[in-house]
Amino acid sequence: MNRPKRIVLRTLLILAPAAIILQAQESRAGASAAAIAGSKEDPAAVERGGKLFVTNCGGCHGATARGGVGAPDLIRSVLVLDDEKGILIAPVIRNGRLEQGMPASNLSDAQVADVVAWLHVQTYAAGHRSTYAFQDVLTGDPKRGEAYFQSAGTCHTCHSPTGDLKGVGSRYDAFTLQARWLNPRGGRGGRGGRGGATSTRSAITVTVTPSSGPPVSGTLDRVDDFSVSLRDASGDYHSFTREGGSPKVEIHDPLKAHSDLLGKYTDADIHNLTAYLVTLK
Repeated sequence: MNRPKRIVLRTLLILAPAAIILQAQESRAGASAAAIAGSKEDPAAVERGGKLFVTNCGGCHGATARGGVGAPDLIRSVLVLDDEKGILIAPVIRNGRLEQGMPASNLSDAQVADVVAWLHVQTYAAGHRSTYAFQDVLTGDPKRGEAYFQSAGTCHTCHSPTGDLKGVGSRYDAFTLQARWLNPRGGRGGRGGRGGATSTRSAITVTVTPSSGPPVSGTLDRVDDFSVSLRDASGDYHSFTREGGSPKVEIHDPLKAHSDLLGKYTDADIHNLTAYLVTLK
């Protein structure tokens, strides 16, 4: 490595921690008492969790959890939005996602719970801001939104402006419409937990095949690395302990295309597509 490159690299290494510290200060300042109270998280746990997140996760996800180079925005993450009491988030923090470059964590269970509490406050604050002028949602270009709908956005593969989306611009105001297509499951509790039930068409279903016995299918209730539970068509509850690949678990999420795209949207994509959708009267 030549000298100029060494100087640039050294400068980046010096500036990066400073940037993370500044973001952390902004993040903690942004976790208002109202957001903490609204999320019903323990303020002390939130304070601890914010510091732990910056130290252990901020280098990739940013100290405000809004993403970084090669790491997703956790505030928009469906997994974080749908989480309840750490059931979805905690296994990911503990075990990492090695295939995506995320290492396993050495945090204790108590520390993981603190990070989960802090993330809940961030998503709550993002969803309950009172300073936005909702009319400012319509800042995009409808023509570019239509082009995105028909091409890179792949929306046309499942939706039609003359079919299921006909008149959608008349049924919702711009802000509500944008929120619905960005997160059609409705945020945390979207599978029927707190926040309201999901329609049958968009419910996540699962088929569990034990090592002995017939497969059991139904609406997914909870799943993590240790267990999976569901309710079958009769409403009966079933729970299975997981050990490695047993039992076999097959999950079907009809809204997976939406969640897969969340990390790919640019701000321009979001505003352009919303501007187009409101024209579908």
